[in-house]
Amino acid sequence: MLIGLVGKPSAGKSTFFKGCTLAEVDIANYPFTTIKPNHGTSYVRVECVDKEFNTQCNPRFGYCIRHQRFVPVDLLDVAGLVPGAHEGKGMGNQFLDDLSQAHALIHVVDVSGSVNEKGEPVQPGSYDPANDIQFLEREIDLWYFGIINKKWERFARQVVQEKGHIHKALAKQMSGFRVTEDMVDTVIKQLNLDREKPHLWDEAALKSIATALRKQTKPMIIACNKIDVPCAEANFKRLKEQFREHLLIPCSAECELALREAAKKGLISYIPGDGDFTITDESKLTPKQKQALLFIKTQIISKWGGTGIQQVMDAAVYQLLRYMAIFPGGVNKLGDQYGNILPDCFLMPEASTALDFAFWVHSDLGNHFIRAIDVRTKKTVGKEHVLKHRDVVEIVSGK
Repeated sequence: MLIGLVGKPSAGKSTFFKGCTLAEVDIANYPFTTIKPNHGTSYVRVECVDKEFNTQCNPRFGYCIRHQRFVPVDLLDVAGLVPGAHEGKGMGNQFLDDLSQAHALIHVVDVSGSVNEKGEPVQPGSYDPANDIQFLEREIDLWYFGIINKKWERFARQVVQEKGHIHKALAKQMSGFRVTEDMVDTVIKQLNLDREKPHLWDEAALKSIATALRKQTKPMIIACNKIDVPCAEANFKRLKEQFREHLLIPCSAECELALREAAKKGLISYIPGDGDFTITDESKLTPKQKQALLFIKTQIISKWGGTGIQQVMDAAVYQLLRYMAIFPGGVNKLGDQYGNILPDCFLMPEASTALDFAFWVHSDLGNHFIRAIDVRTKKTVGKEHVLKHRDVVEIVSGK
C-alpha cells in the first residue's frame, strides 16, 4: 500500500514524513526543500490480538509495543505543489508522476495560515488555508482531465469504429492511475452519458469524469498541520464547517517528531498515537527540553488527544480506504516454523473473504483452498465467509 503526502511547499510535509518514519530528510522553511521524493516506511496502529491469547507477538515486519501492533505501509513525500502544477509549473510534472500509483493522499495543510500559496512565510492568520484544499483538488482533477482530454475525439471515434467498449478503452488508458473498468462504467452511468457516442461528450462531461475518477482512485484526507500555532484552532473550526464532506484531522508534525526523537533517545515513554507520554528520567532533560515537553503535553495532547500524526495515518487506511487488519494463525499453533508468534498482519480491503485472504497470503493457498478456521472460535468457515477487522484466521489448503 502506498500513501502519498501532498501539499504546497513549506506546509510541513517533510516534517510530517520524518515524524512518521524517523527517516533523515531535508526540512527547511523555504519552497521546494523536497526536490526528489522521499520514500519511507510508516505504520498504522492496530490493537494486537496477542493479548487475547496470553502471549507476546514477534512481528516479522513492523513492531509491537505493549500490545499495540504497528503494521508497515509505504509513504511517499513528493515535491510541493503550486497552482498550475498540471501545466508543469513548479515541480508539477514530477509531483504528479510520482503520485500515479498512490492508493490514497494525505494533504498536509498549514492550518495556521502562515505560508502563502507559493510556500513563502507570511504573518500567521493572514492566509486562508481553505484556498490550499480547493486548489490542490483542482490541480489533480485537471491533471486527470488533461490525460483524458488529449486527442479525445480521435480516441473516442476509434473506439466506436472498432465497435469497442468505451469504459474498457478509457480504463486501459487510465490504468496507470489504478482506474478499473468497473469504475469507469459506474461513472458513465452516474453521469448518464451516451456510451454509443463518446466522441460527442463535451469538455464538461470529460471534466466530470476526471473528478469522479480522481475521488475514487486518489481519496484524500486533510492533515491540518501546525495546530500548535496561534490562530490555527479558529481556522480549523472554520474549515470543518466549510468542508464537511472532507475528513480533516488537527495535527502537529513538529510535536510528533519531538516526541518520537525523545522516545528514541530513551528520554520519554511514548507510543505513537497515545494520548499521553511519561518522562523516564527528568534529570536527563535540559530546561529547554522540559519546557518543550510541557507545552506538547498541555497545549497539544491534552487539548487534542494527541499530536494527530498517527491518527491521520490510521484514518487514511481504516476510514478513507476502508481496509482492515487480518492476522494469520493456527488453532493449535500461533507461531511460524521459526517460533515467531503471530509474525504477520495483513491490511486487506473491507468485505474481503476467507478465499481473498488465502490468495493475499500466497497464491498456492488460494488455488488449493479447502477451508478456513476462525482461530478465536475454532469454527470452520467457507471461502465466501466475510472477514472482520482483527480476525485471526487459519487457512487449510491441499497440496
